[in-house]
Amino acid sequence: MSDTTSRALSLLNLLQTHRHWPGAELAERLGVTERTVRRDVERLRELGYRIESTPGASGGYRLEAGSAVPPLLLTDEEAVAMAIGLRVAASQRLVDGPDTTLTALAKLEQVLPGPLRRRVNALAETVWPAGIRSGAPVSTEVLGELALACRDHERVRFTYTALSGEVTRRRVEPHVLAPADRHWYLLCWDLERNDWRTFRVDRLSRVEHTRVLFTPRPLTAEEIEEFILVARSWAPQNIEADAVMELPFDEMRAYFGQWGQGATAEGEGHTRWPMGGGDFRDAMYALSWIPAGVEYTTSLPSPEREELREALERMLRALDAPPPPPLTRS
Repeated sequence: MSDTTSRALSLLNLLQTHRHWPGAELAERLGVTERTVRRDVERLRELGYRIESTPGASGGYRLEAGSAVPPLLLTDEEAVAMAIGLRVAASQRLVDGPDTTLTALAKLEQVLPGPLRRRVNALAETVWPAGIRSGAPVSTEVLGELALACRDHERVRFTYTALSGEVTRRRVEPHVLAPADRHWYLLCWDLERNDWRTFRVDRLSRVEHTRVLFTPRPLTAEEIEEFILVARSWAPQNIEADAVMELPFDEMRAYFGQWGQGATAEGEGHTRWPMGGGDFRDAMYALSWIPAGVEYTTSLPSPEREELREALERMLRALDAPPPPPLTRS
């Protein structure tokens, strides 16, 4: 392989890994001049790759979608990951998922070298997608657009239909896509709310790339897991109620963290917090997290209100009664 061809393939690999590359940085990565980069870009364009260039000191290059699919350059690791991902996708509730992913998988595995194919088979046997089989169908196009935005740290706009039916247009900085239980979730920084938000992907539509890049905000793996856990629990419950606590809104949100989502200020010194669950025990658990010493009222309905009262009265009697004698062991 000639140096020119090898360099062009290296350039293509870089263009496929990020949405936008400054010309100077590409030249530095490849160890050539910016003029050489421009010539290599022209060679790739002749091969069918649609590469957009922007002039100026902050200009650069980005790989765009064209009218046809040009050859795709993959590393061994990327090919293995893609083959396993296609196998997983074929079993999930993606729109047109099984047919599309199986044909794509057949084409990819047909050209995989023997060692890579064996790696795919070995890994695929140990990979089991976590519980999104019976969820709402998700558009593969929407998932793909959001994945690109997460990878490239690019702000996007999209239309979101909430569970209540309310339709809003959102502008966000996408952070991560995560499957959980039966759905896909997008965790992002909502620029209008100035806070983290988690959206169900099956309720997303009309994703629009803004081409505005951002610096990701720090977020640990544990925090991501907590966001997704909160989003999974944010659904209609058998019991729904509010707790209005004598705690200013800012203090409440600082104490509850992401579990304070949905809370609203109730005057200057009070906060209304929606909570609930499958039965009165879930409501009792939620109320137990209100900080010690903070008085509150709750709209817990009947008959759960009476059930909770009876359970608490028995607990108080048990705490007031003498403890049982210790267990005697023979």
